[in-house]
Amino acid sequence: MYDVNSKHADDFINHEEILETLAYADENKDNLELIEKLIEKAALRKGLSHREASVLLACSDAGMNEKIFKLAEQIKKDFYGNRIVMFAPLYLSNYCINGCTYCPYHAKNKHIARKQLSQEEIRREVIALQDMGHKRLALEAGEHPALNTMDYYLKSIETIYSIKHKNGAIRRVNINIAATTVDNYRLLKEAGIGTYILFQETYHKEGYKELHPTGPKSDYNYHTEAMDRAMEGGIDDVGVGVLFGLDKYRYEFAGLLMHAEHLEAAFGVGPHTISVPRLRDADDIDSSAFKNGIDDDTFAKIVACIRIAVPYTGMIISTRESQKVRERVLHLGISQISGGSRTSVGGYCEPEPEDEKSEQFDVIDSRTLDEVVHWLMQMNYIPSFCTACYREGRTGDRFMSLCKSGQIQNCCHPNALMTLQEYLMDYASPETKALGSKLIDKEIQNVPNAKARSVVTENLRLIRENNRRDFRF
Repeated sequence: MYDVNSKHADDFINHEEILETLAYADENKDNLELIEKLIEKAALRKGLSHREASVLLACSDAGMNEKIFKLAEQIKKDFYGNRIVMFAPLYLSNYCINGCTYCPYHAKNKHIARKQLSQEEIRREVIALQDMGHKRLALEAGEHPALNTMDYYLKSIETIYSIKHKNGAIRRVNINIAATTVDNYRLLKEAGIGTYILFQETYHKEGYKELHPTGPKSDYNYHTEAMDRAMEGGIDDVGVGVLFGLDKYRYEFAGLLMHAEHLEAAFGVGPHTISVPRLRDADDIDSSAFKNGIDDDTFAKIVACIRIAVPYTGMIISTRESQKVRERVLHLGISQISGGSRTSVGGYCEPEPEDEKSEQFDVIDSRTLDEVVHWLMQMNYIPSFCTACYREGRTGDRFMSLCKSGQIQNCCHPNALMTLQEYLMDYASPETKALGSKLIDKEIQNVPNAKARSVVTENLRLIRENNRRDFRF
């Protein structure tokens, strides 16, 4: 029985409900009258249910799909404007005892170089990231309870926050680590993390068991219920996602939205972010061996339908995708991207030797952060290095209430401009700095009210002339 309020995974990710949803979508994929009504409902910016959104995803009518894409682009602008938040992953360790068949970190892989960063190595990596201009990191690690301990994570977070190099500082540390206990989530919250991220990989329970034959991650219910425990531990910003290509994408789409609905119903706060990674080749992983891969057009449709269904959530895309694909989905819903990323344990400070490769997946978009920033500004996006909401306590239901009302723009647009100015002053190439200065001068006029515009103008002057940093709304 489907129960969105239940804390049991089998209830809020109910297999029979997903099958009924897919059948309903198939029955109505050519029902243009219903699809038109769903688009009109979505245009109210209140979202759609998993069943309603599944109808839009199944729709094959070219005219209706054009309306879906246009609406997704408009909703993205309404909630997030033209800001794109920048971040980078930092891999702490690839030691892992799980048997995941799609990940090169699996325990049976005996030839990948296994590494764990020491605190001094973390320090060097963070300084290298700061010297690029990054302010926001997402920590990544394999699951190895004897090596990748909670004490190790807490010490690593403390180290990262302590590093001040030139004008550099990491202002927000998000973390993507294995499902854990309420007590451990409470410790992570106390350590000052931003968002706790955990990808479901697949919501299909039987498929999940085949893909995770051994190790702690093989426990589907414990993994799926992790966000509930994180919320109970005081972490009110959580990030979800699936690895598209493992199972049927329409099944995953419905499950992903059901998870978002559950968090909203049970805790009053839906996911802070939704990530949309696709399966990629890696050390001993051949993505073509998996039969559920999706093409670029389908991927774009998924992004658009998620944006329509969950309009308030941040959407993340990584360097798994090419520049061309990233450009396409930026318009349809993506609000956060990585730049200058390395998916190896180490590698920011100096390149890995060929015989010591430790990457989790092949990076498709290998441009530097400066190149990504320049590219975004050429498309009239504001690359944002802002972390003010987290540091000002605008998280969880406080952030969501501002986002859903549209008031978050009053904070985000000014902060994006000020953090972009910091980046231009400290890290940008001459070409990027010149382009960014023109963009900021133009975008000041879009700050919501005259008083805020005056304050932002003064703060920008102080950054440029007096080398001041870290203004925030």
